[in-house]
Amino acid sequence: MTRFIDRLSRRNVLLGGVAGTIVAACTNGKGQAEEAEAAEATYSDTQWRELTEAEWRERLSPEAFAVLRKEDTERAFTSPLNDETREGTFHCKGCDLPLFKSEWKYKSGTGWPSFWTFIEGNLATKPDNKLWIQRTEYHCARCLGHQGHVFNDGPKPTGLRYCNNGVALTFKPA
Repeated sequence: MTRFIDRLSRRNVLLGGVAGTIVAACTNGKGQAEEAEAAEATYSDTQWRELTEAEWRERLSPEAFAVLRKEDTERAFTSPLNDETREGTFHCKGCDLPLFKSEWKYKSGTGWPSFWTFIEGNLATKPDNKLWIQRTEYHCARCLGHQGHVFNDGPKPTGLRYCNNGVALTFKPA
C-alpha cells in the first residue's frame, strides 16, 4: 500500500509539473513589458492615478473596489455582462476608458466576459505570480484598475482570451 501511495504522489507531482508547464506555455508574455510601459506612459499624468484608497472606495461598489484596486476575482457566472450581446463598448468601471468593442466578445464558457482583442493602447499587462504558475494580468492603462488575465486559448484571429471581471466593466450600447 505504501508503494502505491508513493507512486501516486510521484505521479501527481509529475502530472502537476507537466500541467504547469503546459499552462505556463499558454500564457501570453512576448513583448508585453514594452507594450505595457507605452500604454501606461500615455496616461501617466492622469488624475485617476492620484486618487486615494478612500476616494476609490467612495466611487466604487465594494465588489468593484476589491477587483479593480485589490486585484480580486469575482465569482464565475455572476456578472450580467457575461450574457451581454448588444452592440456597444465595454469601459473600465474605474475611469470609463473604453477597453473592448462588443464584436470582440465571445462565449468562452469560463463564466466571465471574454474578448479576443482590446482597444489598442488602453490595456497594460504585468506578470502575476499569485498562483502556482505565472499568468499575465492586464489592467486599465489609465487608472491601473485590475481587469483580468489574458490566455492563449482564445479564438482566431488572435488566439487570445482576455478573461475580464464583469464587475470591473461598464457597458455602453451603441
